[in-house]
Amino acid sequence: MRRTLYDDDHEAFRASVRTFVDKEIAPHVDQWSTAGITPRELFTTAGKQGLLGIDVPEEYGGGRVPDFRFNAVLGEELVRAPDAGAGLGIALHNDICVPYFLSYCTEEQKQRWLPGIASGELVTAIGMTEPGIGSDLASMTTTAIRDGDHYVVNGAKTFITNGIHADLVITAVKTDPRHRHRGMSLLILERGMAGFTRGRNLDKLGQHAQDTAELFFDDVHVPVGNLLGPKEGQGFVQLDENLPRERLSIAIAAVALRAGRLITRSPNSGFGTGSAPAPSAPMPIISAPVSPSRRGIRAGSRTVEGPAPGASTCSAGVAGGGVPNPTRDMSAG
Repeated sequence: MRRTLYDDDHEAFRASVRTFVDKEIAPHVDQWSTAGITPRELFTTAGKQGLLGIDVPEEYGGGRVPDFRFNAVLGEELVRAPDAGAGLGIALHNDICVPYFLSYCTEEQKQRWLPGIASGELVTAIGMTEPGIGSDLASMTTTAIRDGDHYVVNGAKTFITNGIHADLVITAVKTDPRHRHRGMSLLILERGMAGFTRGRNLDKLGQHAQDTAELFFDDVHVPVGNLLGPKEGQGFVQLDENLPRERLSIAIAAVALRAGRLITRSPNSGFGTGSAPAPSAPMPIISAPVSPSRRGIRAGSRTVEGPAPGASTCSAGVAGGGVPNPTRDMSAG
């Protein structure tokens, strides 16, 4: 089926991304998969190529293009590498983290962080998942207690994509531990803050080139000026507003992988390496036709920046039946 989602500008951008993947990622994938991490320089190289901060306004060094279809093209091309994890950090940086900085930062915060985010000098991550809580994010135990001009943060996060490289971590915390959803806020924790340490770069079944880390907070003093939003207690709502775009980004990568190959049994495909045995047959979950999923992504990509009056929300864009209810499922990140 001929795709109608993209126009000539998107396809020209695709050619540029494909050149980037072929030159900067593909030749190094074996080494990165063995190491379990991509080099930090990959982000600054992507920034120089204009592949970061696509929708960040020009005054902050971004591409000023609020068209999620460019993000979709980037996501589709990044998974062309033999180990799709090699480009996952870039996709997370653009698709999942950037919207928080655009939507909830004050002007001072934007000037402080967005130029580095767009250039790749500041790598971002989002910290939601905690050990032992499953997908019930409201039961999280990481706290941020106000003490004068700072919050004192204690707790831990796990399975954090970009956790090793991240300079800025959007961290879900309890500023009021007495409450579940209403007690949650988002704080930006920065590399170098005393008491902020990183644990293991975790082994995974696939996506070996992507760093996925544990984060620990031991009396970390975070300035009040690092709170996202005008007041405490808005964290759950902020996550709820942004998770549909995250799910759409995941769907785009999944469908692109399905369209390109069922299973690539190369040493870096995510199967047959380490502790993951190669499957004896294609997995049923990826045997579904691509076209229905692409139709869902087309709808989602056109509405993720804000649906027209009367249109459905971007939950329509997630292949396979919509966005999980964020009050029950906030396990990513």
